[in-house]
Amino acid sequence: MADLVETTDPDGVDFGWVMQMTFVITILVGAPIVAGLSILVELPTWGSRVSFAIRVGAPIWFLTAVGLFLYAKYNLDDEQTQNAERTDEEQATAVSPDEQ
Repeated sequence: MADLVETTDPDGVDFGWVMQMTFVITILVGAPIVAGLSILVELPTWGSRVSFAIRVGAPIWFLTAVGLFLYAKYNLDDEQTQNAERTDEEQATAVSPDEQ
């Protein structure tokens, strides 16, 4: 039977998680920032509003994505280090069959 579409086994950084969290955080944090900054600028037409939203929103989106990628990569490295330490400890405390 084929794997479900929802299941993943990422090798390294889980880019699906990074993309999903980028979307959510940008909507929750970035949209209010763009709206707040738009108060300081005169935007008389829809074209100027769209242009402003893209010019200000794109860097927010990019910085959010890079920040989340680095966060995921850092946590992955930290998790791998902890797993390696646990494995070393388990090997050091394991009783060999000759010692039993």
